[in-house]
Amino acid sequence: MNTGIVPDSGGNPLLLILFLVPVVGALVLVGLRSNPGAAKATAMGFALLQLVGAIVAWASYSTAAAEAGTRFQLEFSVPWIPTFGTHIAFGVDGIALVMIVLTAVLVPVLMLYAWSEKLPEGRTVGGYLALLLSAQATLVGVFAATDVFLFYVFFEAMLIPMYFLIGRFGGARRQYAAVKFFLYSLLGGLIMLASLIGLYVNSLDAIGRGTFTWAELQQIAASTSTSTQIWLFLGFFVAFAIKAPLFPFHTWLPDAGAEAPIVGAVLLVGVLDKVGTYGFLRYCLPLFPEASKVLAPLVLTLAVIGIIYAALLAVGQSDMSRLVAYTSVAHFGFIALGIFSFSSQAFAGATLYMVNHGLSTGMLFVMVGMLIARGGSRRIADYGGVAKVAPLMAGCLLVAGLSSLALPGTNSFVSEFLVLVGSFPNAPVFTIIATVGIIFAALYVLWFYQRTMQGPLRGDAVLGALERGGAGGPGAMVDPGVAATTTGGSGFPDLSRREIGVLTPLIVLILVLGFVPGPVLDVINPSVAATMQEVGLPDPVSVGGTAR
Repeated sequence: MNTGIVPDSGGNPLLLILFLVPVVGALVLVGLRSNPGAAKATAMGFALLQLVGAIVAWASYSTAAAEAGTRFQLEFSVPWIPTFGTHIAFGVDGIALVMIVLTAVLVPVLMLYAWSEKLPEGRTVGGYLALLLSAQATLVGVFAATDVFLFYVFFEAMLIPMYFLIGRFGGARRQYAAVKFFLYSLLGGLIMLASLIGLYVNSLDAIGRGTFTWAELQQIAASTSTSTQIWLFLGFFVAFAIKAPLFPFHTWLPDAGAEAPIVGAVLLVGVLDKVGTYGFLRYCLPLFPEASKVLAPLVLTLAVIGIIYAALLAVGQSDMSRLVAYTSVAHFGFIALGIFSFSSQAFAGATLYMVNHGLSTGMLFVMVGMLIARGGSRRIADYGGVAKVAPLMAGCLLVAGLSSLALPGTNSFVSEFLVLVGSFPNAPVFTIIATVGIIFAALYVLWFYQRTMQGPLRGDAVLGALERGGAGGPGAMVDPGVAATTTGGSGFPDLSRREIGVLTPLIVLILVLGFVPGPVLDVINPSVAATMQEVGLPDPVSVGGTAR
């Protein structure tokens, strides 16, 4: 296999540019904090430029080269700290590429959502959008890094913009949620740092020099004792399990997801949490293959517990944002099931699930934000009969909900089907238990939709908004564009043109990936095959090209 190491040679600068574009955008926005209009236009310009760059990266990626054994493409590498063997090194395989493109798609959608959003007093639009671009830059760094130390730096750095997004722009309990998120993630990062140091020492023993280059560390993985692998694996696993979040490391997510501004919640649950499951695929399995095999039953047990436990908690939620956050914990259980069942079909399904979950759950959070903008409440009981005054909104929420519960024809069905079919040969008991979570998913999604959208007009948020003519309740973050767009003079308006613009690309992707997932799977499959080879296990499923 061509490892694709480009030692100290520079290389293709495209990934470096994809990292620098949002960094420059954030710095420019800092100087535009007193000019909201210019800040919004500038932020959208940089987000769209980043999207164009991501499309170029997708077009530049060669599936033929990946199938021929090239592990990473678009590589760039220059020395960073020669004494410790670290590099500013970027490169992507198919798994990293789809996550970078997902981030590039979601950010301009979130910019458009935030266009007329009312911010807490004393906060500026420029600062808000600068944090969003900063988070995007760190995510590109995490997914593109091929130096493990550089990955760790980005892994820790992405906490900073997300902490401020939650702590400065979130809900009533934003400080508590931000600190909890930060402490959990920081603890995981410190544990991973211990394993990172262990990797470096192990490389000294194995090849006579310390290295943090992923490809070199993967090459010496087979010669590392199983006991050493287990200890090093656990350090990375805990950090990724917290980030994912996998049961029982998930308790920070409901608070962070509920208190974050909608833009932050979508980025948090749609992309940032995928760093955990991405870490399982990129680091835990290839660098510690024997440990992964030994500890797989433990991880599978946690995964299926998380699926059932989170689904049951979601059913009992009275807060819309917390309900969506708990659905994510359940979905991450399916992703972990696919990863640690060691099947190329399940690997491909888990990776595709990471993309599809970002779209469906991101859209659910956006719909929740639109409801809150009108009614000023997160309580499910404060809404009812919304379909009578906002039928477009009700229809879009139904699409998001059906995607979340993996209805055939939507994007999530393909990925969930691949995970379950691929997992069954190696983990039949875990797979059967996991299917129970599908029943609960239908229960909490349809219950949420029925309570808020169907029946007679009811609930303090809906009736209050109708009485006030759309002015919103006390403390409501009412979108001025929403308040000005009414249906039949209703104070609870249907979707505005801007909101339709926000939702349209998400709906299109949900439906297109539900019927035509092949182009994404074509990019994912060679990297999946490479990961299977690195783990060193036979594939129980003969898939030809792994489901298209």
